[in-house]
Amino acid sequence: MDFLYEKISYLRGLADGLDVKSDTREGKLFNALLEIIEEIADGMSDIVEEQEEVNEYLDLLDEDLTTVEEELFGDVELEEEFDEDYDFDDDEFYEEYDDEDFDEDDINIIDQED
Repeated sequence: MDFLYEKISYLRGLADGLDVKSDTREGKLFNALLEIIEEIADGMSDIVEEQEEVNEYLDLLDEDLTTVEEELFGDVELEEEFDEDYDFDDDEFYEEYDDEDFDEDDINIIDQED
């Protein structure tokens, strides 16, 4: 975020070098724009800081969750090659149902009136 503040300082220096007077209409506009840009930079800096705090918190939660998983399930490694073990496009992968598997009495239809 320092690069934003450096650019804002550059713009302020540029305005001073161009002898932009704050009592002219252009000077007032330029100064107002610089103030808005500075406020945006401050807000972005706050967001970055809060995001870093959230990331640290999530890392801690992930570590805690890993500890809980190891306590509950032991040291079980997940099979990362799941997608390679199964051919999802293969018709045998999907279980087919007959119409006999469904009982129409178990289906409730709800009419919604507008």
